[in-house]
Amino acid sequence: MESKEIISSGILELYVLGQTSSQENVEIMHWANLYPEVHAEIEAIQISLEKYAAANAIEPPKEVKDKLFAKINETPSGDSLQESHLTAIRSNPVVSISSKMKFLAAASILFLVASAVINYIYINKYNNVNSQLAQTRSLLEKEQQISNELKSDWDIVKDPNNTAVSLKGVEANPNATAKIFWFQQTGEVMIDASNLPQAPAGMQYQFWAIIDGKPVDGGLIINNNDGTKYRMQKMKSFGKAQAFAISLEKTGGNAVPTVVVSLGKVI
Repeated sequence: MESKEIISSGILELYVLGQTSSQENVEIMHWANLYPEVHAEIEAIQISLEKYAAANAIEPPKEVKDKLFAKINETPSGDSLQESHLTAIRSNPVVSISSKMKFLAAASILFLVASAVINYIYINKYNNVNSQLAQTRSLLEKEQQISNELKSDWDIVKDPNNTAVSLKGVEANPNATAKIFWFQQTGEVMIDASNLPQAPAGMQYQFWAIIDGKPVDGGLIINNNDGTKYRMQKMKSFGKAQAFAISLEKTGGNAVPTVVVSLGKVI
């Protein structure tokens, strides 16, 4: 076992409390010699138990302490001292505590401390499981969101009412490719710009429709944001167009395209 597994298993707490078997004791001593962090953990558990015992020690009531010290401070002399001793012996016979009772008392205290430690271990494990469950639930929610987005994108792609237009990169920018889905009945235009390279700092892609030989602004494209890829985006609507294009502009766009990176004709 690795040291982290040994420490997180809870067996070291049981070892300190004397709840492990002789075979387990041998293994734990071997681990303590092999891993300094295991030895340190055993010492830390022992210190914690000592602090726990000290924090939960029961102090006798004040009136009992006062009576005890008052009795100690009494200093009778001569025959009165001897007589007081004889009287005490007669009225208070010595009662011995059997070894069995001592064992039962020690076992009871050990059981209470062991119960507290075991509860602490299982509470920690319960909290860890809850934390992992919350992380898994969050991950599943993100995956579900991605799945829903992909389904929405796929619905657009397979819609028979759209006209697909492939935009290919020009010679200077061969990797600047994109896909247009144009619904001519409504004029709605969707663009999949996920394959566009990341725009340089201070620059942004801009979409254009070529109508009667002139470029018409179709809106700015968000193709990447802090490493998150964007897929389908809705652009401005066009009732007619002979081609579509993408240019690279300064952030905020331009009234006319300056550096065209991608172009595609409507077939």
